[in-house]
This record gives sequence, structure tokens and C-alpha cells, in this order.
Amino acid sequence: MTKWEYATVPLLVHATKQILDTWGEDGWELVQVVPGPNNPEQLVAYLKREKP
Repeated sequence: MTKWEYATVPLLVHATKQILDTWGEDGWELVQVVPGPNNPEQLVAYLKREKP
């Protein structure tokens, strides 16, 4: 069975691509982007990658 680890990452609107590219280079896959809990204009990315 595949085991996963997860991360939540705040996204800065002016640097979203750079942030996601950096995490992607480390093997993380974007699962979903949602509005932040305290400020809907602040986005939060949920990422996953397979555990070694």
C-alpha cells in the first residue's frame, strides 16, 4: 500500500508559481488550493508526496 505525507503551504499571490515550482522540485504534488481560514484572499496549497 502506498503511504503519503502531506504539507500545507501558504501561497503569496505574486509568487504562486515560484512557490509551487520549488515544492514540485522536491517531489511534492499539488492536491488542492483553497482560501485561507482567516482571510479568504490568502490562499493555502495542500500538497502530497509518496513516503520513501
